[in-house]
Amino acid sequence: MVWFTFKVQIILLLACPMIIPSTNAEFDSMEFWRKRNNLIDEEKSLAFGGKTPFYSESEIRANDILMKHKSSEINEAFFNSSEFAPSRNFMSVRKSIEDSNVFKIIRKMPKGAVLNVHASALVSAKWVYENVTFRDNVYICIRPEKLLLRIFDKPSNDCNWQLLSDLRNANETARTQINSRILRQLTLGTEGQAESYSSEDDLWAKFKKVFDLRVPLLRYKPLFEDYLYQGLKELYDDNVFFLEVRTPLLEMYDLDGKTYDEKESTEVYINVTNRFMRDHPDFMGVKIIYSIYRKMISSNLTETIKKIIQLQQIYPNVIAGIDLIGQEDLGYPLRNWISVLEPFINKTDFYFHAGETNWYGLESDENLFDAVLLNSKRIGHGYAIVKHPKIMELIKQKRMAVEVCPIANQVLALITDLRNHPASILFAQNFSIVISSNDPGVWGATALSYDFYEAFMGLMSNHSDIRALKQLAINSIHFSSMNQGQKARAVEIWVQKWKDFVDMV
Repeated sequence: MVWFTFKVQIILLLACPMIIPSTNAEFDSMEFWRKRNNLIDEEKSLAFGGKTPFYSESEIRANDILMKHKSSEINEAFFNSSEFAPSRNFMSVRKSIEDSNVFKIIRKMPKGAVLNVHASALVSAKWVYENVTFRDNVYICIRPEKLLLRIFDKPSNDCNWQLLSDLRNANETARTQINSRILRQLTLGTEGQAESYSSEDDLWAKFKKVFDLRVPLLRYKPLFEDYLYQGLKELYDDNVFFLEVRTPLLEMYDLDGKTYDEKESTEVYINVTNRFMRDHPDFMGVKIIYSIYRKMISSNLTETIKKIIQLQQIYPNVIAGIDLIGQEDLGYPLRNWISVLEPFINKTDFYFHAGETNWYGLESDENLFDAVLLNSKRIGHGYAIVKHPKIMELIKQKRMAVEVCPIANQVLALITDLRNHPASILFAQNFSIVISSNDPGVWGATALSYDFYEAFMGLMSNHSDIRALKQLAINSIHFSSMNQGQKARAVEIWVQKWKDFVDMV
């Protein structure tokens, strides 16, 4: 029967006359170019930012200037693609990006909010090196595979701790060697140069070492207060005025022997943010997405979520919700925790990282299905989304934003050339997208402008203009966890900043 059906299908196909274009009709050159131009214009209007209106004549003039620089950079790189920054590892091209006229304009634009960044990588490595490692009471433990740094009154016995200042003062050779090792472990690459790694897992292992160095230092409360204030300053100086930070809210301590639990750590965030807002009245604040590591066992996860919800009830304007973090390919998939997460669906918001993988049809890739079905407010990275037409259909229906982090995806080896990033398809089809920086301090970046530049030049069309940048900023407010009153105030602040920006350009 199957074979008979197959033969009938073949016969039907053979019986259908082929439609051959007429060779007698005259070619209408004017009509061809009219249709071609109409097709291109229609596609431009369907892409991200294509229907975003211009606000003023000043904005149109600013756009002309921006697009002149964009076209110049792309045309120059077209005949020497190795010079095109988005095609190369960010850590190798950061300085050339800073020389770009497009980048200089983007740096001055009001970008709204950062919605995906991890607290321990928020601040530039340069600041951490200069303002953390030279403090009093910083001790170092030197292991063959990595360095450890801690701030103690009296060092513990769990390692061969040495006072870092003593080691630096021993002799010039020791100082040079230890400073070099610290700088190498603070980022994934040396200054202006990406390091090579034998595999993606090898790279993630180095990535973990960076946090092994940073995170324990940030548990020291006086240091963390300075660190967070500096992180907000780096964002503010980059024309960002709201932050959603992912953090596990670790217990803090001081040298008087006092420890600070999660509630008190939350209050540290509140106090530093309030101080920053007093100094910068047009800054809109900070919200915390509580981050849980993907390898936590189910019973601990249940208790942790209960604890987070209690915190959220105490600080409803600070705790935004929950995410699961860590390398997706090696962590437990979301499907393992459906029964644990299901009871909390209406009690807190989820902001799941999902699909941050090159695999197709494996558990890490299928985290996308679970994140969407669990009504995640946004999708972190979503690198694998374009392999799943039903997921694309659902997130468009739900107007669920994708947090695209171009530099993170490149540096962490999902992609080499950002022109091939799957988010290009999302931009082409006008999906809801926000651009975020993820871990800027780990690859020598600061704040958000570098990721905006890479997205604008590498992920978007050559035709994408200032309206696409404007839409990214608007999206960052609209898809944030701010309440409606806060969003209205944020839009008011942003509109004035945008007017000032286009006049400046």
